[in-house]
Amino acid sequence: MSYPQEFQGIAILDHKEYLHPKKVNFPPKVFGDHDVDIKIECCGVCGSDHHFAKGNWGDVPKPLVCGHEIIGKVVKLGNKCETGVKIGDRVGVGAECFACLKCDRCKSDNEQYCEHQVWTLAKAYDDGYVSKGGFANYVRVHEHFAIPIPDNLESATTAPLMCGGITVFSPLLRNGCGPGKKVGIMGIGGIGHMGILLAKAMGADVYAISRSNAKKEDAMKLGADHYIATKDEPEWNIKYKDTLDLVVICAGSLTDIDFNKLPMIMKIGGHIVSIAMPDATEKVVLHPLGLLGVSVSNSAIGSRKEIIQLLKLASEKNIKPWVETLPIGENGVGEAFARMDTGDVKYRFTLVDYDEEFST
Repeated sequence: MSYPQEFQGIAILDHKEYLHPKKVNFPPKVFGDHDVDIKIECCGVCGSDHHFAKGNWGDVPKPLVCGHEIIGKVVKLGNKCETGVKIGDRVGVGAECFACLKCDRCKSDNEQYCEHQVWTLAKAYDDGYVSKGGFANYVRVHEHFAIPIPDNLESATTAPLMCGGITVFSPLLRNGCGPGKKVGIMGIGGIGHMGILLAKAMGADVYAISRSNAKKEDAMKLGADHYIATKDEPEWNIKYKDTLDLVVICAGSLTDIDFNKLPMIMKIGGHIVSIAMPDATEKVVLHPLGLLGVSVSNSAIGSRKEIIQLLKLASEKNIKPWVETLPIGENGVGEAFARMDTGDVKYRFTLVDYDEEFST
């Protein structure tokens, strides 16, 4: 397949103007022996894209091409590719596009924690090239991070699984979510709603946990068996004392989470796992844990092996995140970020119509 030497993308050129992105040309990274090029069909819009665009996580080199929930077709293979991916295969790419694949972490299917990993956007490779994401016509990544998509999965509803979905699936999987387990999903938003879908599909008794009852109807439609409103039920910690085996915190911030109460609803040996990335001003005081026998930890995205497991589950259980599609382009990306500012999304955006925006 013939395509240009430069790629095109919808980029942030100034964090102050994140609601007004611009279409730009940019050079891809140098093509490596294990790289693949992917012609993008669609890309989810993750909360971390929003944070990067606004500059919430600091200034990053421009142009900033966001997007790391990518679905597309392979159009070029490096001459040493060995994962079995072929030209024409539909694949997905999540938040990671490179790791050393040689260290103990990588060899134990923990490459998301590799010290040499490169995020799919806004992260420099060793040669200084800064990664560009999926709000573009093509993306170039190491073959290890191009994951085959089962044929029966729709691209637009599958895209959010590549980051948001795997981010909640990994701690569910690693902490024993399944039949006979009582599992809480705390924070019913873009990631949390997928947490309910996945925990239910894994066979758990699912408790949706939110501040108010505003999302109760949605949570029950998603498959939750129980609902806890922490602001509307002042004694929720008493009512549900010694109940849950696992809670995954999917809230965007830890500020409103009451760690004086949350450990009380956990069983002995229970796990509280946060996928939130707190800002520099947030501090968590764990004094109430005392000697309660409850573990608190955090988790980041997931490995290739786990993404394959997630996609298999989604294929078998017909899991579809709640997605609204928007056309890729300056207006579409700007609208997505503007509506995320006000929480006007249930519960994920996927950018589509790439062939209409990009000529090649």
